Amino acid sequence: MLGNDYDNQVCCLASALEVVGERWSLLIVRNVLLGLRRFDEIQAQLGIARNVLHTRLTKLLDEGVLEKRLYQEHPPRYEYRLTDKGLDLWPTIVALMQWGNRYAAPAAGVPVLLTHRGCGGAVDGHRICEVCGARLTVRDVRALPGPGASPDHPLQRGAGREPAAA
Repeated sequence: MLGNDYDNQVCCLASALEVVGERWSLLIVRNVLLGLRRFDEIQAQLGIARNVLHTRLTKLLDEGVLEKRLYQEHPPRYEYRLTDKGLDLWPTIVALMQWGNRYAAPAAGVPVLLTHRGCGGAVDGHRICEVCGARLTVRDVRALPGPGASPDHPLQRGAGREPAAA
């Protein structure tokens, strides 16, 4: 078991990895960015054990990456939303996704296309619109299903979802 004591580390990468370095954590953040906000939606899409998902969500809540919002009172039901701290992970998610597009995409093509809401241009590796040159933030970009998106991909249900910050 790896500890989380980084007294000998000089850089903050180890501390950041303690928050989001476990593989399920970034996949949860990705799903919330794609519009899956409820426990059952996230669990079904990831195929993650419920107890593991609960543990990861609790960690992301405790670290201020996610917040819970009540969407139903009787019985109380919550959805998960990204905080500003969580939204700040967007450049990291995009960089990892684009790396995966280059080196690990399915034969059918990339599963997710990122486009600029303003003009429809593609998002480049520096998060700049390839058409108009605008520097883009999470709120400027729409995720659409790409040619490699499976039929059960979250974007197939609601192409062009609004970002999870809303």
